[in-house]
Amino acid sequence: MSTPSQPKVPPHLILLLGIFAVASSSLLIRYAQQEAGSLVIAAYRMALSAIILVPVALPRHTGELRQLSRRGLALAALSGVLLAVHFASWILSLEYTSVASSVVLVTTNPLWVALLAPIVLKEKLGRGVLLGMLVALAGGVVVALSDSCTLAAGSIQCPPLSEFVAGKAFYGNFLALVGAWSGAGYILIGRGLRPQLSLTAYIFLVYGIAALVLVALVPFSGQHAFGFSPVIYVYLLLLAVLPQLIGHSSFNWALAHLPASYVSIALLGEPVSSTILAVLLLGEMPSAIKLVGAALILLGILLATIKPAPQARDV
Repeated sequence: MSTPSQPKVPPHLILLLGIFAVASSSLLIRYAQQEAGSLVIAAYRMALSAIILVPVALPRHTGELRQLSRRGLALAALSGVLLAVHFASWILSLEYTSVASSVVLVTTNPLWVALLAPIVLKEKLGRGVLLGMLVALAGGVVVALSDSCTLAAGSIQCPPLSEFVAGKAFYGNFLALVGAWSGAGYILIGRGLRPQLSLTAYIFLVYGIAALVLVALVPFSGQHAFGFSPVIYVYLLLLAVLPQLIGHSSFNWALAHLPASYVSIALLGEPVSSTILAVLLLGEMPSAIKLVGAALILLGILLATIKPAPQARDV
């Protein structure tokens, strides 16, 4: 029996590259937000990603895209809309809350996927998912409190509920959760649609639809789409290349050589890496309370996504 060929580059190294590429996203967004609006940034990210894919996708996958059924096209359109909502809401959240809070909350989408999978995909909800949801929910509450409450004399002091809900950080955290929910919908649709399309054809179609949605919304937002400093355009291009194309492509490549459970656990390094980069480059030092909440969320995701090893059977 032939054995699969070993890749020339260690898969763990490619996976690490993908994690750091995706982790750069929040920093590049913060830099671009110096001049560009959040919706414009999201539109540039998706549009440039789709344009870069054109020379690869169209010559090789045009026939594949033409054979997609009407139902498949409808699902792809919905997936693209959800992806547009995901990036628009998450990027906007970075205007109102810290990188640590935003990235940790938006990366809870595996939990929502696991919670919705029994309804959408008829997958069973295991005990690990329920436990993970409870732990992550507790962590989310702690993160939300950390942006408005203070720890003094051994007690937590919080503003009145009306002020807490109306707070800037609360709004940013909520937007990050909207990004997680829409991202979960995007993933769930992708699970059903991906078997009909190759990876390149699928991401080209969905990225293109997301780009069209975002570009169409820009004129109604009152945000300027041009006239930025040259360095802002560099940040926008890097957003498309690093986290969108290199980052996600690295994850998909690693899945062909590493267990899916290992890759999903390794992805928890993204919020950790983003927080470290935010401390070093943006001077955003998360509080001890926020770190505790983030740790609980990451533990919850770990509990919900890790799969028990299959029992060995005698042959």
